[in-house]
Amino acid sequence: MSTLPLIAHRRPDAVVAWRGSTPVSARQFMGEVEHLAGQLPSGQHVLNLCGDRYRFTVALAACIVSGRISLLPSTHTPEMVRQMQRIAPDVFCIVDQDAVEQGRGGVDLPTFHYSESMPSPAADPAAVPNLNCPAIDCERVVALVFTSGSTGVPVPHVKRWGSLVRNVRAEAERLGIGADHAILGTVPPQHMYGLESTVLMPLQSGAALHAGRPFYPADICAALASLPRPRVLVTTPYHLRALLKDQATLPAVGQLLSATAPLSQDLADEAESRFGAPLHEIYGCTETGQLASRRTTAGAEWQTLPDVRLRREGEVIWAEGGHIDSPTALADVIELTGDGPVSTTFLLHGRHADLVNIAGKRTSLAYLNHQLNAIPGVQDGVFLLPREDSPDSIGRLTALVVAPGLTPSALTQALRERIDPVFLPRPLLFVEALPRNATGKLPSQITQDLLASLQAQAATRVPA
Repeated sequence: MSTLPLIAHRRPDAVVAWRGSTPVSARQFMGEVEHLAGQLPSGQHVLNLCGDRYRFTVALAACIVSGRISLLPSTHTPEMVRQMQRIAPDVFCIVDQDAVEQGRGGVDLPTFHYSESMPSPAADPAAVPNLNCPAIDCERVVALVFTSGSTGVPVPHVKRWGSLVRNVRAEAERLGIGADHAILGTVPPQHMYGLESTVLMPLQSGAALHAGRPFYPADICAALASLPRPRVLVTTPYHLRALLKDQATLPAVGQLLSATAPLSQDLADEAESRFGAPLHEIYGCTETGQLASRRTTAGAEWQTLPDVRLRREGEVIWAEGGHIDSPTALADVIELTGDGPVSTTFLLHGRHADLVNIAGKRTSLAYLNHQLNAIPGVQDGVFLLPREDSPDSIGRLTALVVAPGLTPSALTQALRERIDPVFLPRPLLFVEALPRNATGKLPSQITQDLLASLQAQAATRVPA
């Protein structure tokens, strides 16, 4: 049986996490994991809703060492909970005080409350000279991760311990993350990107994770400033844009990491200049985990993680090798840049489902969204394809935009200067905010519901 350790930290006094400016040792972490594993109910499947990243990590580790499987959807709507109950009738929920205060502890499941008081480690570190770190079977299923609601009906994907560890170790190797780094994330640990980059990568590289999940720009800056250097900010284009816009002064970081959506060259340039640090993007998907990275300011080409390669077979691109258990077809439009049908470098042109073809002219939603959000005065915006059952399914695009200082005519004229007129949105709808989730994505059904509501309001509005 092949095994890999639960954490890479070898010394009992090694720092696993930071709770504010207070370090948490590996000895304390393993003690809490062992204690919590002995307290959990009998169900094998767990929905981990802990809002504190450190408590989430302890709960995840307790589930791993006790043979339980964590269910990690990107949303926690009643329908998602019902789907998980159909998949795993014995599922129970773990919540901490943060989750309760944030209103996420009220799911209709048996609930285990994470205790605010945990046993303290031995006062004398010499009393525990060696760290008792369990070795986990590489074939053990430790999580079911669900596809995002923005790509269709959520579907569970099996994650085995060996594959997850190999993936995040390859990420840490590529980014140069080691035992001296402190990692702060603005993304939830329940999301695949957050799980890999803000929980498992620190555990498997010897780095230390930050317990919080700051959302507002001032809180992000304060949390970063509380960490020792070198520090890493793991974020998204949505959060990064808000941070750069809101904060005049930014704390120094050693590295920036972004994922969940394409990052524009201009935003990457500004982020690197103002933070004084390199910014890397991560590309991957729920099915495969992380596949590649690039430094956005250095060019558009992506480089696969060590031992991962992409293979073209007809019109389909397959990911294989490295941490990937079996060849997996990718849903994105990818151009291999190496010689032959197999390559470790490529260009990303968006998702197949996002391609737009109107009157014989082609583009992608990613390109249109980039052009819309690059217009001065646009705070946020998105193009939407017509639903298949819509009378306009032959091609008319819609756009939702947050641009309080612009008029519809001014924005339309700005778009005319950037995109072919055939792709101009009809209608162009102004909103106060877009319904983005915690990772900055727009869940498909929620966005369509907003669009339907706006269209219904417009249809019933009496002309002046």
